[in-house]
Amino acid sequence: MSSNSSKKDSFILQAGILAAAGFISRIIGLLYVSPVTWIIGSVGLGYYQSAYSYYAIVLMISSYSIPSAISKVIAQKLSLREYRNAHRIFICAMYYVLGVGLIASLLLFFGAGHLVTESAVPVLQVLAPTIFVYGILGVLRGYFQAHKSMVQTSFSQILEQIINAAVSIGAAYGFIVLFMGTYERSEVASEQTSRAVYGAMGSALGTGAGVLAALLFMVGVYVLNRPMILRRIRRDRTQHVDSYCEISRMILQVVLPFILSTAVYNLSSSLNNKLYTDIMIKLRQMGETQVVGDYGVFNGEAMKISNIPIAFASAMASAIIPTVSQLVARKELAGAREKTGQAVKTIMLISIPSAVGLFALAKPITWLLFPDESTIDLAARILMALSVSVVFYALSTLSNSILQGIGRVNTPIINAAIALMLQTAVMVPLLIFTNLGIYAVVIATIVYSGLMCVLNQLSMHKALGYRQEIMSTFVIPFLASAFMGGAAWVVYESLLMMTGSIVVSVLPAILVAVIVYLVLLILFKGVTEAELRAMPKGYLLVKAAKKCRLLR
Repeated sequence: MSSNSSKKDSFILQAGILAAAGFISRIIGLLYVSPVTWIIGSVGLGYYQSAYSYYAIVLMISSYSIPSAISKVIAQKLSLREYRNAHRIFICAMYYVLGVGLIASLLLFFGAGHLVTESAVPVLQVLAPTIFVYGILGVLRGYFQAHKSMVQTSFSQILEQIINAAVSIGAAYGFIVLFMGTYERSEVASEQTSRAVYGAMGSALGTGAGVLAALLFMVGVYVLNRPMILRRIRRDRTQHVDSYCEISRMILQVVLPFILSTAVYNLSSSLNNKLYTDIMIKLRQMGETQVVGDYGVFNGEAMKISNIPIAFASAMASAIIPTVSQLVARKELAGAREKTGQAVKTIMLISIPSAVGLFALAKPITWLLFPDESTIDLAARILMALSVSVVFYALSTLSNSILQGIGRVNTPIINAAIALMLQTAVMVPLLIFTNLGIYAVVIATIVYSGLMCVLNQLSMHKALGYRQEIMSTFVIPFLASAFMGGAAWVVYESLLMMTGSIVVSVLPAILVAVIVYLVLLILFKGVTEAELRAMPKGYLLVKAAKKCRLLR
């Protein structure tokens, strides 16, 4: 077994570290959404989500792909022990994001009126400066990820969410009191709108504060590591030193496809929001408050919950890029296929039961995180429908990064564009000719994620000659998950009848679900002892399985 399989270098271990941070970050993000929603209301949440969707797409275009792109380029240099060239790439990338980030922030700030409704403009303007800060943060994260060290990025993500949560709650309340003169809710429609806007602006301020805190932490990490970095550069005996002109071309050749792929891949959210609000308000003559409120429930509640298990896929995607890039740089395609299969199986072992669990316990999970009686039924129904997209998004997120890591950087762009056109062709008629409303957006989301999943899998097979094992990757996890979902539902309903408490009922149900799934997965031979050991804290899982005589 190669050294890459050692505990120190295992990309699954690094993905586990990043996934744990991503999971914690998303839980924090969910927990603070509830009090923020209580403060600013579903309409305020809708204004925030409307502005955030455009902030997100500009961020995707300017800075969001930087960690993955920089990680790929630097990892290739590190695999050849070209430490001086690797650091020159880091410096050049920093100049790139400073320029691009500044331009993007200014364009978003002054162009906000052309993107969102008038009420959401100040919310988007508060978000705009964050793009500049995030670019610098992205380069630092990508630099350490290229060294296969995810701890720094992981801690910075958790810190970012903690500060985001604290500032979002405090600023949302503070802005309402400051600009409205009182926190009391008014019965006047115009004052309700103003209150929602000011609250959303405060929440948007939290996003920027979180990114700034994470940046300060990563700068501190870099300063502490700088003596070691400079020492390695001095010892570098590489004959050819890349010029900054060569590096600039290299960065553009890699970053631009990453940016386009990520932008198109995530464009569906912004496009869906724009089409949904325009058609429902202007064509179907529905009230702005209801339309924005329903979209806030969809994107601010149900989508946030469904995105939690996708955190592991995102982490795996970040962790596998430097590994696959190094294997391809050394022309070890067999190793790249092996790592790809290993990564796909690992995320399916988590994504499939997560999807089934969200479907079976949609309402109690939603109530646990967003205890709002006025929106609970809508949010739960949307979450049940979105549960299937968890598997699709997890697989397509990973396959996007694998294709980029092996040099097929344009393929995800083409696949995302095809999926985007087809999902739009499905959604627009549903919005115009049916009364599905927000459910048309849900259907479009599922169609888009499913198409991306299929198209990327076909592309990986063509590029790598890769063929995924089916039984232990998909079939057995699904069977174990089906039994798990049934057991969780029975436990939840039984406890609910006895206690009448959703909180008391859902937590034991989730615990039982985890135990049932792990036991059945091992009994059905869906995972081997070696695969368990490769996972974070896998030795504890193996020890527990042997003590229960599930493994010998």
